[in-house]
Amino acid sequence: MSKIISIHSFRGGTGKSNTTANLSIALASRGLRVGVIDTDIASPGIHNLFNFENVTPRYFLNDFLLGKCAIDACAYDMTGQLGVAIAGRVFLVPSSVEPNAISKMLQDGYDVSKLSDGFLDLVDDLHLDVLLIDTHPGVNEETLLSMATSDALIVVLRPDKQDYQGTSVTVDLARRLNVPNLLMVVNKTPSLFDFADVKARVEVTYDAEVIGVLPHSDEMMTLASQGIFVLHYPDTTLSQTIQEMTTRLLTI
Repeated sequence: MSKIISIHSFRGGTGKSNTTANLSIALASRGLRVGVIDTDIASPGIHNLFNFENVTPRYFLNDFLLGKCAIDACAYDMTGQLGVAIAGRVFLVPSSVEPNAISKMLQDGYDVSKLSDGFLDLVDDLHLDVLLIDTHPGVNEETLLSMATSDALIVVLRPDKQDYQGTSVTVDLARRLNVPNLLMVVNKTPSLFDFADVKARVEVTYDAEVIGVLPHSDEMMTLASQGIFVLHYPDTTLSQTIQEMTTRLLTI
């Protein structure tokens, strides 16, 4: 049965999009058909991780929301752009980075309810096993709709006081929306921290399962969003933890 999973953070800079992209590849490497949709219309960026500059797109998510095309017309098979053969397939639905397109969406607005229909249509049209939704940080109408539509919500936070406080808002909203599976990921964790202690403290704070405590990575910083980390550095602790997270997601 297909699953829809939203990946969210209360603030920007948590590594949410990198986490989403790496999970998509880890899932696809196990033979699954995986979709990734960038609903961060105001500041899209996940496409950079997939070598999207090698694609000539006709439509973006913006076009679907404005009624110009069907949702599957915005989806691009990125499997051949990864530089490594994988067992499954990865499809990306990007948002436009054109200033005029972003401005139009922000100024004129759009029918947010189209998103939920789009998620379901995308799963059906592309025969997806998993759809990952890379959300806009913070809380807005799109975020709430994504949460309400999802089988699971992954909340990404850093071991930082501001992240802890803001994440409480997200967790409370997810519970009010009755999201079936609420999961936490602590990212960019300094090596000096006790990872087991970080996991335990976050689980107690939010009464939610932590599926991964990801270390700060100099290799990730060096990669600079020019590729998928698990493909470039598969033997690192970070990549191994992402694989463990993937195993957990397959049980949802």
